[in-house]
Amino acid sequence: MDLGAFSLSGKTIMVTGANTGIGQGIALSIGKAGGRVIGVGRSSMEETASLMHGQGADFVEVRADLGSTKDAQNMFDTAWEKHGPLDGLVNNAGIIKRVDAVDFTEADWDAVMDINLKSMFFLAQSLGRKALAANQPARIVNIASMLSFQGGIRVASYTASKSGVLGITRLLANEWAAKGINVNAIAPGYIETNNTEALRSDPDRSASILGRIPAGRWGVPSDIGDAAVFLLAPASNYMHGAVIPVDGGWLAR
Repeated sequence: MDLGAFSLSGKTIMVTGANTGIGQGIALSIGKAGGRVIGVGRSSMEETASLMHGQGADFVEVRADLGSTKDAQNMFDTAWEKHGPLDGLVNNAGIIKRVDAVDFTEADWDAVMDINLKSMFFLAQSLGRKALAANQPARIVNIASMLSFQGGIRVASYTASKSGVLGITRLLANEWAAKGINVNAIAPGYIETNNTEALRSDPDRSASILGRIPAGRWGVPSDIGDAAVFLLAPASNYMHGAVIPVDGGWLAR
Protein backbone atom coordinates (compact mmCIF):
# COMPACT_ATOMS: atom_id res chain seq x y z
CA MET A 1 0.00 0.00 0.00
CA ASP A 2 1.36 3.42 -0.97
CA LEU A 3 1.08 5.68 2.05
CA GLY A 4 2.67 8.65 0.29
CA ALA A 5 3.58 11.38 2.76
CA PHE A 6 2.71 9.03 5.63
CA SER A 7 5.07 6.25 4.53
CA LEU A 8 8.03 5.12 6.62
CA SER A 9 9.28 2.69 3.98
CA GLY A 10 13.03 2.27 4.22
CA LYS A 11 13.21 4.04 7.57
CA THR A 12 14.69 2.62 10.77
CA ILE A 13 13.13 3.91 13.98
CA MET A 14 14.21 3.19 17.55
CA VAL A 15 11.32 2.87 20.01
CA THR A 16 12.07 2.64 23.73
CA GLY A 17 9.74 0.70 25.99
CA ALA A 18 8.50 -1.31 23.01
CA ASN A 19 7.65 -4.46 24.96
CA THR A 20 4.09 -3.49 25.89
CA GLY A 21 1.42 -0.80 25.98
CA ILE A 22 1.98 2.45 24.11
CA GLY A 23 5.47 1.45 22.98
CA GLN A 24 4.15 -1.73 21.43
CA GLY A 25 1.35 0.19 19.73
CA ILE A 26 3.87 2.66 18.29
CA ALA A 27 6.07 -0.15 17.00
CA LEU A 28 3.14 -1.84 15.28
CA SER A 29 1.99 1.40 13.65
CA ILE A 30 5.50 2.07 12.37
CA GLY A 31 5.60 -1.44 10.95
CA LYS A 32 2.29 -0.95 9.17
CA ALA A 33 3.70 2.24 7.64
CA GLY A 34 6.63 0.27 6.23
CA GLY A 35 9.28 1.10 8.80
CA ARG A 36 11.78 -1.10 10.60
CA VAL A 37 11.76 -0.88 14.40
CA ILE A 38 14.65 -1.21 16.84
CA GLY A 39 12.74 -2.03 20.01
CA VAL A 40 14.45 -1.21 23.30
CA GLY A 41 13.47 -2.42 26.74
CA ARG A 42 14.49 -4.20 29.93
CA SER A 43 12.19 -7.19 29.49
CA SER A 44 11.36 -9.58 26.69
CA MET A 45 9.80 -8.14 23.56
CA GLU A 46 8.81 -11.52 22.20
CA GLU A 47 5.14 -10.54 21.91
CA THR A 48 5.95 -7.33 20.05
CA ALA A 49 8.34 -9.16 17.76
CA SER A 50 5.71 -11.80 16.98
CA LEU A 51 3.08 -9.18 16.20
CA MET A 52 5.51 -7.22 14.03
CA HIS A 53 6.60 -10.26 12.08
CA GLY A 54 2.96 -11.29 11.72
CA GLN A 55 2.26 -8.11 9.77
CA GLY A 56 5.40 -8.53 7.68
CA ALA A 57 7.43 -5.86 9.48
CA ASP A 58 11.07 -5.96 10.54
CA PHE A 59 11.76 -5.81 14.28
CA VAL A 60 15.07 -5.92 16.14
CA GLU A 61 15.07 -6.45 19.90
CA VAL A 62 17.64 -4.64 22.05
CA ARG A 63 17.78 -5.15 25.82
CA ALA A 64 18.90 -2.16 27.89
CA ASP A 65 18.40 -0.56 31.29
CA LEU A 66 17.45 3.02 30.51
CA GLY A 67 17.75 3.95 34.18
CA SER A 68 21.48 4.35 33.50
CA THR A 69 22.38 7.23 31.20
CA LYS A 70 25.73 5.68 30.34
CA ASP A 71 24.13 2.34 29.46
CA ALA A 72 21.49 4.10 27.36
CA GLN A 73 24.11 6.02 25.39
CA ASN A 74 26.25 2.91 24.86
CA MET A 75 23.15 1.02 23.70
CA PHE A 76 22.35 3.73 21.16
CA ASP A 77 25.87 3.85 19.76
CA THR A 78 25.94 0.06 19.41
CA ALA A 79 22.53 0.01 17.73
CA TRP A 80 23.63 2.69 15.27
CA GLU A 81 26.73 0.70 14.37
CA LYS A 82 24.90 -2.63 14.00
CA HIS A 83 21.55 -1.56 12.58
CA GLY A 84 21.91 2.07 11.54
CA PRO A 85 21.92 4.69 10.51
CA LEU A 86 18.73 5.42 12.42
CA ASP A 87 16.18 7.78 10.92
CA GLY A 88 14.15 8.36 14.04
CA LEU A 89 13.75 7.89 17.78
CA VAL A 90 10.61 7.57 19.87
CA ASN A 91 11.34 8.23 23.53
CA ASN A 92 8.47 6.27 25.03
CA ALA A 93 9.99 4.36 27.96
CA GLY A 94 8.69 5.56 31.29
CA ILE A 95 7.75 4.54 34.80
CA ILE A 96 5.43 5.99 37.42
CA LYS A 97 5.37 5.99 41.24
CA ARG A 98 2.07 6.70 43.03
CA VAL A 99 2.72 7.99 46.56
CA ASP A 100 1.33 10.88 48.63
CA ALA A 101 3.60 13.92 48.34
CA VAL A 102 4.35 13.88 52.08
CA ASP A 103 5.64 10.30 51.80
CA PHE A 104 7.51 10.58 48.50
CA THR A 105 11.08 9.32 48.77
CA GLU A 106 14.20 10.48 47.01
CA ALA A 107 14.55 7.01 45.52
CA ASP A 108 11.07 7.23 43.99
CA TRP A 109 11.94 10.68 42.64
CA ASP A 110 15.26 9.64 41.10
CA ALA A 111 14.03 6.38 39.57
CA VAL A 112 11.31 8.15 37.59
CA MET A 113 13.35 11.18 36.60
CA ASP A 114 16.30 9.06 35.43
CA ILE A 115 14.20 7.09 32.93
CA ASN A 116 11.48 9.56 31.98
CA LEU A 117 13.59 12.68 31.56
CA LYS A 118 17.34 12.20 31.94
CA SER A 119 17.78 9.22 29.61
CA MET A 120 15.19 10.70 27.24
CA PHE A 121 17.35 13.80 26.81
CA PHE A 122 20.62 11.92 26.40
CA LEU A 123 19.15 9.48 23.86
CA ALA A 124 17.89 12.46 21.88
CA GLN A 125 21.34 13.99 22.19
CA SER A 126 22.89 10.76 20.89
CA LEU A 127 20.70 10.79 17.78
CA GLY A 128 21.26 14.50 17.29
CA ARG A 129 25.02 14.09 17.38
CA LYS A 130 24.99 11.23 14.89
CA ALA A 131 22.56 12.89 12.49
CA LEU A 132 24.32 16.26 12.56
CA ALA A 133 27.74 14.65 12.04
CA ALA A 134 26.38 12.68 9.07
CA ASN A 135 24.44 15.68 7.76
CA GLN A 136 21.30 13.56 7.58
CA PRO A 137 17.71 14.43 8.56
CA ALA A 138 16.18 12.78 11.63
CA ARG A 139 12.96 12.67 13.60
CA ILE A 140 12.49 12.56 17.37
CA VAL A 141 9.11 11.97 19.00
CA ASN A 142 8.96 12.31 22.77
CA ILE A 143 6.04 10.89 24.73
CA ALA A 144 4.75 13.57 27.05
CA SER A 145 1.51 13.33 29.07
CA MET A 146 -1.60 15.13 30.23
CA LEU A 147 0.60 15.81 33.26
CA SER A 148 2.81 17.96 31.05
CA PHE A 149 -0.07 20.44 31.44
CA GLN A 150 -1.72 19.44 34.72
CA GLY A 151 -0.61 18.59 38.24
CA GLY A 152 -2.07 15.16 38.78
CA ILE A 153 -2.43 13.44 42.15
CA ARG A 154 0.18 11.38 44.05
CA VAL A 155 2.64 11.33 41.12
CA ALA A 156 5.14 14.07 41.96
CA SER A 157 8.14 12.77 40.03
CA TYR A 158 6.04 11.68 37.05
CA THR A 159 4.47 15.14 36.77
CA ALA A 160 7.87 16.80 37.03
CA SER A 161 9.37 14.49 34.44
CA LYS A 162 6.57 14.93 31.91
CA SER A 163 6.61 18.71 32.29
CA GLY A 164 10.33 18.45 31.57
CA VAL A 165 9.75 16.28 28.50
CA LEU A 166 7.64 19.03 26.95
CA GLY A 167 10.23 21.70 27.79
CA ILE A 168 13.12 19.68 26.36
CA THR A 169 11.11 18.95 23.21
CA ARG A 170 10.76 22.68 22.61
CA LEU A 171 14.40 23.40 23.43
CA LEU A 172 15.72 20.77 21.03
CA ALA A 173 13.36 21.98 18.31
CA ASN A 174 14.74 25.50 18.74
CA GLU A 175 18.30 24.24 18.36
CA TRP A 176 17.82 21.67 15.60
CA ALA A 177 14.86 22.70 13.43
CA ALA A 178 17.05 24.55 10.94
CA LYS A 179 19.47 21.61 10.85
CA GLY A 180 17.05 19.00 9.51
CA ILE A 181 15.99 17.40 12.79
CA ASN A 182 12.30 17.48 13.70
CA VAL A 183 11.62 17.20 17.42
CA ASN A 184 7.98 16.94 18.52
CA ALA A 185 5.91 15.30 21.24
CA ILE A 186 2.69 13.40 21.79
CA ALA A 187 0.70 13.84 24.99
CA PRO A 188 -1.37 10.69 25.51
CA GLY A 189 -4.55 10.93 27.48
CA TYR A 190 -5.80 7.99 29.50
CA ILE A 191 -4.69 4.91 27.57
CA GLU A 192 -5.27 1.23 28.40
CA THR A 193 -1.75 0.26 29.53
CA ASN A 194 0.03 -1.20 32.55
CA ASN A 195 0.65 2.33 33.87
CA THR A 196 -3.08 3.03 34.13
CA GLU A 197 -4.15 -0.38 35.44
CA ALA A 198 -4.46 0.93 38.99
CA LEU A 199 -6.75 3.74 37.83
CA ARG A 200 -8.91 1.47 35.70
CA SER A 201 -9.23 -1.00 38.58
CA ASP A 202 -10.56 1.72 40.91
CA PRO A 203 -14.30 2.05 40.10
CA ASP A 204 -14.58 5.59 41.46
CA ARG A 205 -11.44 6.92 39.76
CA SER A 206 -12.26 5.17 36.49
CA ALA A 207 -15.80 6.57 36.45
CA SER A 208 -14.49 10.04 37.27
CA ILE A 209 -11.95 9.90 34.43
CA LEU A 210 -14.40 8.56 31.86
CA GLY A 211 -16.92 11.20 32.86
CA ARG A 212 -14.53 13.92 31.74
CA ILE A 213 -13.44 12.37 28.42
CA PRO A 214 -15.68 13.67 25.62
CA ALA A 215 -14.95 10.56 23.52
CA GLY A 216 -16.38 8.46 26.34
CA ARG A 217 -13.66 5.80 26.29
CA TRP A 218 -10.11 5.08 27.30
CA GLY A 219 -7.62 5.29 24.45
CA VAL A 220 -5.76 2.31 23.02
CA PRO A 221 -2.06 2.10 22.09
CA SER A 222 -2.73 2.31 18.35
CA ASP A 223 -4.26 5.76 18.88
CA ILE A 224 -0.81 6.93 19.95
CA GLY A 225 1.01 4.79 17.38
CA ASP A 226 -0.76 6.37 14.42
CA ALA A 227 0.01 9.87 15.72
CA ALA A 228 3.67 8.87 16.05
CA VAL A 229 3.76 7.72 12.42
CA PHE A 230 2.52 11.17 11.37
CA LEU A 231 5.32 12.88 13.31
CA LEU A 232 7.94 10.48 11.93
CA ALA A 233 6.79 10.78 8.31
CA PRO A 234 7.22 13.49 5.65
CA ALA A 235 3.64 14.64 6.28
CA SER A 236 4.89 16.59 9.32
CA ASN A 237 7.93 18.18 7.65
CA TYR A 238 7.10 21.68 8.92
CA MET A 239 6.33 20.67 12.50
CA HIS A 240 8.92 21.51 15.13
CA GLY A 241 8.46 21.76 18.90
CA ALA A 242 4.79 20.80 18.68
CA VAL A 243 2.90 18.67 21.15
CA ILE A 244 -0.12 16.73 19.94
CA PRO A 245 -2.62 15.75 22.64
CA VAL A 246 -4.20 12.37 21.83
CA ASP A 247 -6.64 12.42 24.69
CA GLY A 248 -10.22 11.84 23.52
CA GLY A 249 -10.86 15.55 24.13
CA TRP A 250 -9.69 15.60 27.77
CA LEU A 251 -7.91 18.97 27.53
CA ALA A 252 -10.83 20.53 25.67
CA ARG A 253 -13.22 19.78 28.53
